[in-house]
Amino acid sequence: MGSDLDSAADRDVIRLLTEGELEVLGLLPRASNYTFLARVRDGKDEGLAVYKPKAGEIPLWDFPDGTLHRREVAAYEVARALGWPDVPATILRDGPHGVGSVQGFVEFDPAANYFTLRDSRADDFRRVAAFDVVVNNADRKAGHCLLAEDGTIYLVDHGVCFSTEPKVRTVIWEFAGEPLPDPICADLRRLGDELRGGDLRTRVSGLLHPQEVQAMRRRLDRLVAAGRFPEPGPGRPYPWPPV
Repeated sequence: MGSDLDSAADRDVIRLLTEGELEVLGLLPRASNYTFLARVRDGKDEGLAVYKPKAGEIPLWDFPDGTLHRREVAAYEVARALGWPDVPATILRDGPHGVGSVQGFVEFDPAANYFTLRDSRADDFRRVAAFDVVVNNADRKAGHCLLAEDGTIYLVDHGVCFSTEPKVRTVIWEFAGEPLPDPICADLRRLGDELRGGDLRTRVSGLLHPQEVQAMRRRLDRLVAAGRFPEPGPGRPYPWPPV
């Protein structure tokens, strides 16, 4: 599966998120930072979105202050360029509480998560595992894998990605040591080309520190050269809580 930057549906969602009037409806529960459910309206078009303002980010010792919202957008841009996994359209814009990330809201089955889906959707999660290595996801909980009404698995909560230090913490280690499937390798090589001189490099360079972009390229190159899913480590390899 290759990238699908020209999806008409994706363009429509991005246009609505970018141009629509953003109305905060309330705080979403169980979020570690201020995370709002919002309504976006543009004429007759409207939809729900998840708004994470910079002003609501709790400082972390291992990530620069005020950068988590940009990492959410960068993760979407990487997934968009790869063509997988499915991350809801996410943009950077101003809102009622200042600049932040705004992501299309996904109606999902609250009873489903990685642990309930992994046996029947292993190929989908192989892509998720590879993606998380590339973006250096420090918090892939099972509950960050949402089963939408149409059967699509959407991935959310990417605010603690792209560190320059190895930080992969995930519940998805079943594929450790397995060879990377050829289609995944082909897409990763294409992604490497785009990070070296394509549009993706320009898009993520406006969201991440140059050293973080360079570190992503190195992780990607190492993953492709190894041709296998990595083993856990170094450091703590699992998030807490796992769901």
